[in-house]
Amino acid sequence: MLGKLLAMAQRISTHPFQRRALVGVALAFTLAAGVMPTTTFAQQGAMKIHLQIDGAIATATLDNNAAARDFVAQLPLSLTLQNYAEIERIATLPRKLSTPAASMGMTPVTGDIAYYAPWGNLAIYLSGTVHDRGLVRLGKVDSGLAALQRPGPFAVRIERAND
Repeated sequence: MLGKLLAMAQRISTHPFQRRALVGVALAFTLAAGVMPTTTFAQQGAMKIHLQIDGAIATATLDNNAAARDFVAQLPLSLTLQNYAEIERIATLPRKLSTPAASMGMTPVTGDIAYYAPWGNLAIYLSGTVHDRGLVRLGKVDSGLAALQRPGPFAVRIERAND
């Protein structure tokens, strides 16, 4: 890249000082492009989301993993949460999440948000349960879990929180 910039500087100007100035500017931009930070969700850490249920809002923090990033890419979502085994609320996502690099298996506790890879379901735990190899942790409900404890089915809107 730098070689192309140098050749272009020689064609543009025949005066040595102008060439030197153009080369300096090109070099500065090249170096800056290589060290300029580009922040992505993968680098910034946890992300906050809101779950809206009939006027109530629950907030949650998502983990920084491939499955959670893939989940965020689907937001905003309008889903219907169903009861499952009295301890969790589940919903089918529009598409399966990427889990090849995910840490499969977890023992959910109250408030955990997980992805059940075999079925492609989002799961929000109202109480803890036993370890399951098919679960991938996405995050945890920080506040408003009570809004999710009503019997289903009920509608939920999930979106990124405005920081």
